[in-house]
Amino acid sequence: MLSSGTSSGSSGTDDPSAKAQAYRALIADVYELAAVSRRISEADAAARGVTVAQWHVLSVLSGGDATVPDIASRLGLTRQAVQRVAGELVQAGLAARHGNPEHARSSLYRATEAGLGRLEQLVADTDAPRAEAVSAVSLDELRTARNALRAVLTGLGGG
Repeated sequence: MLSSGTSSGSSGTDDPSAKAQAYRALIADVYELAAVSRRISEADAAARGVTVAQWHVLSVLSGGDATVPDIASRLGLTRQAVQRVAGELVQAGLAARHGNPEHARSSLYRATEAGLGRLEQLVADTDAPRAEAVSAVSLDELRTARNALRAVLTGLGGG
């Protein structure tokens, strides 16, 4: 159960004030989790010759072709930042740029076999340590937490 650290005097699930407080506490924890995860990912990526940004863009591209605006939206980054990273990936042979039949000025990017291989290696190298780091949390709890976050995201119009 989430605790906001404050008491509103009501524990009802429909109390808007209690829900808003719980939401704020959740968001604070999500930001903290993201910061810790980012620091771990930065070290993991650097040890394997890529940046976290490259890792994240490759992750998006592993799902299929995408434009810079699509990638930027998915990752919450600026288009300029994604354009720079996509260019780095193309230069390194980890991604390829090709024409977009839907929009002549917005190229599509695709992970190359080398890029997908690098991503698979990153995941293989980091899955066990990540699983160990969250060993105090059950698989069902992780899935429940993700479902709750997805529902919040959908409620906010992002999912």
